[in-house]
Amino acid sequence: MFNRMVEYQDPLDAVFHALADPTRRAMLRSLAAEPRKVGELAHPFAISLAAASKHIKVLEKAGLVERSVEGRTHTCRLNPRPLHAGLEWMRFYEKLWNQRLDTLDALLIADAIANPQGS
Repeated sequence: MFNRMVEYQDPLDAVFHALADPTRRAMLRSLAAEPRKVGELAHPFAISLAAASKHIKVLEKAGLVERSVEGRTHTCRLNPRPLHAGLEWMRFYEKLWNQRLDTLDALLIADAIANPQGS
């Protein structure tokens, strides 16, 4: 079985891939409060530093995390800018579905007026 990371050409694909994992989402939530060391990110999940590092690499490839190194200490910081592309993508579909729901609502109201119950 192959165990290699997928390379994403579209930055939006990389962002959604990074957000698809609950551990990585929790890491981002933690980084939203303040920068954290890799060990601090790993601790709440009882995962090894190697496993945490793999998650962080996915977040880095998506541009969501920036890592700085001082000696042997790796500190991670949140970079929220790539989330904007995902937000814009979701807003497009939110608008589309809201329009469709409004159309359905209007049709149902028109049908209810044209065909009142009991007649």
